[in-house]
Amino acid sequence: MSNDDKVRILMSRATANRMAAQVSRRGFLGLTGAAATAAFLAACGGSSSSNSTTAIDGTEATSYAKRLNFYAWAEYDDPDLMKKWGDIQITVFNSNEEAIQKLAGAKGTDGFDILTPTGPYIPQMVKQDLLEPLDLTRIHNFSNLDKVYTNQSWDPGNKYSVCKDWGSTGWIYDTTQVKTPINSWADFIKVAQTEASGNTSVLDAPPDLLGIYFWANGIDWTTEKKEDLDAAEAFMVNQFAKHIKAFDSFPGINLTQGQYALSQVFNGDARQGLLSLESAGQDPTRYKWGLGSPATELWMDNWCIPKGAKNVDAAYDWINYILEPANSLTDIKFHGYHTGLKGIEDQAAGLKYKEMVFFSPDQVSTMHSGAINTSQDRLVQIYNNVKAKAGG
Repeated sequence: MSNDDKVRILMSRATANRMAAQVSRRGFLGLTGAAATAAFLAACGGSSSSNSTTAIDGTEATSYAKRLNFYAWAEYDDPDLMKKWGDIQITVFNSNEEAIQKLAGAKGTDGFDILTPTGPYIPQMVKQDLLEPLDLTRIHNFSNLDKVYTNQSWDPGNKYSVCKDWGSTGWIYDTTQVKTPINSWADFIKVAQTEASGNTSVLDAPPDLLGIYFWANGIDWTTEKKEDLDAAEAFMVNQFAKHIKAFDSFPGINLTQGQYALSQVFNGDARQGLLSLESAGQDPTRYKWGLGSPATELWMDNWCIPKGAKNVDAAYDWINYILEPANSLTDIKFHGYHTGLKGIEDQAAGLKYKEMVFFSPDQVSTMHSGAINTSQDRLVQIYNNVKAKAGG
């Protein structure tokens, strides 16, 4: 690799350690907002920034460098696909809160051109004037998106965001250790307290942790009711916490390396764990994945242009590029999440564990978006209390 052919990655040491262990997955959606405590630069495959192209604003021909500075989750786009496009430098954030804090502190001088926040955080970013309004006429491939994944409640009219990909949450377990079938969050709780006691991991994110209780008991996981939050805290702290082995937002590979018997997990991470078993010549049928039931989350991450971006033309070019069906499918194979394009599932013949990427309408109907509301501080407080009781 030459010095000119780089994707530079700035990340926390914890993230670096995970990447060194070959964990490929999406970052967690926590409310903890912890900033990175250490950082380093690592070079991997990229492309020269000498390429240029013509602006696609439909009016004026303007040359610009194929160069971008991403602020994104770790291991979230195919490096070969990025290299094919141009010169992309990546700075990794570990939570939406961390991203907001950094952007707000920089006030548009951070140098980022592309941002990938989670939907419910976008209103907060707009309120703080952290995002550039989008000109959808410059994103001609926006029409490739299924309308289901446009015009979301947190960004009506896609004024600031375009769907990057979306996913959900469920569980994966080792059937040699867990004999009881898990078909619901209530089953998950029962098994975590019995067969998988002391050998269960949960997502390291307050909403998802409390979601286990809310989804199992038919309560909206965005509830702001004091009685719901009180009941969740009483159960999770006093009854459930002692059975938790780890708070791990990326347990897929850890589980399949024998570290857990049962894990709450994002669908793409669970898929990555099974793929890693196959690549190691092991039997993935030992593990069983299940989508959360009777209800679970639907998260959507998005392409946004941060306020003060210097390479706006290139940012629009990238968004159009990644919304091309062939490029989108390549990216799906890398990160394992649905990109929202029309008909993309039909083009994914032969994709391994396809059922963990694409969900039926009935399954999607059970998924519900999160929200940033008045319960946020309480969720964090409960999360901290559960973690303390579990010794995490």
